[in-house]
Amino acid sequence: MLEYLESLALIDHHCHGVLGRGLGRAEFEESLTEAETAGPPGVSMFDTQVGFALRRWCAPVLDLDAHAEPDAYLARRAGLGAAEVNRRFLAAAGLEALCVDTGHSPQAILGPDALGRLAGAEAREIVRLETVAERVAAEGVDASRFADEVRARVAGHGAVGAKSIAAYRAGLELSGLRPSDAEVRGAAGQLMLAAETAGTGPRVCDEILHRFLVWCAVDAGLPVQFHVGYGDVDADLRRGDPLLLIELLRAMDPVPAMLLHNYPFHRHAGYLAQVLPNVYVDAGLATHNLGHRSPALIAELLELAPFGKVLYSSDAFGLAELYHLGALLFRNGLAGFLAGGVEDGAWTSRDAERVAGMIASGNARRVYGL
Repeated sequence: MLEYLESLALIDHHCHGVLGRGLGRAEFEESLTEAETAGPPGVSMFDTQVGFALRRWCAPVLDLDAHAEPDAYLARRAGLGAAEVNRRFLAAAGLEALCVDTGHSPQAILGPDALGRLAGAEAREIVRLETVAERVAAEGVDASRFADEVRARVAGHGAVGAKSIAAYRAGLELSGLRPSDAEVRGAAGQLMLAAETAGTGPRVCDEILHRFLVWCAVDAGLPVQFHVGYGDVDADLRRGDPLLLIELLRAMDPVPAMLLHNYPFHRHAGYLAQVLPNVYVDAGLATHNLGHRSPALIAELLELAPFGKVLYSSDAFGLAELYHLGALLFRNGLAGFLAGGVEDGAWTSRDAERVAGMIASGNARRVYGL
């Protein structure tokens, strides 16, 4: 089963750019996990599940022995240079297509075109809704014209999907009601006033605006990705359970809602994918962070989620290694799950291969029209 999955190119339906420059040890460790810093003295991010997975599976891609020590790994990485490192790991991921979220770029990272060339794959853009709204507000568009301008930009962006980061800003308990024009106008005015008062760029954190943005994408017919659960320290997991989204998910139907990451709420996400016709799920980001334990995550996600509604995603950001690790651990975990079912007589080997093809690329190709 693993050999079959390794022969299949994946569609990574949610990922980000990678850094095009070299990194010192501290910055590398900061990029390895969702932690804010590389850790206090005596604590290394190499001593985590993802750190050990990187030494095991990424070292050979750089012509090192598996389990190479961190200093040797980083020295080899620096010697090869960022361009070669990025080329090797993007190529090793075995991708057919990438759907790249371009909304988060705190520093210079490679965009969709460069990623596609490195991976030898089609690269398409996912438009981040809050970024569109914040740019419109920063340009000083009058609050009375804000809604129409945002709608036009979302619809005309040329993206294959849209993404909401409401989980980071207001939480996922979003009403299913479409905001009125007056509500959006008032919230846009408050957004601009707050930015002017603080002397900073606009930052969408109003439940009304998050809802409005989702409806902009729905009206444009774009699949809407929602960050769910696990993320960096800005993500408040108390408000990140996908069950909180159920009203809005129902109201969005039939436009697809793509629940991203989902850990530790992946079983809740699988339930929603089963009971709501427009909900799809993945286990991105958590797959490589769980390392050796990632097969358990994949098996639990697949307990309830229909196999035709599960997609692959790496959510790789910054480090090209995360593209390779995400793909490799996903293939290993899914292969073990499907092979176990064949051994137990739960399904046939032909069934297992068909399901592998659906999850590897077929489901994403269908939903995004790739």
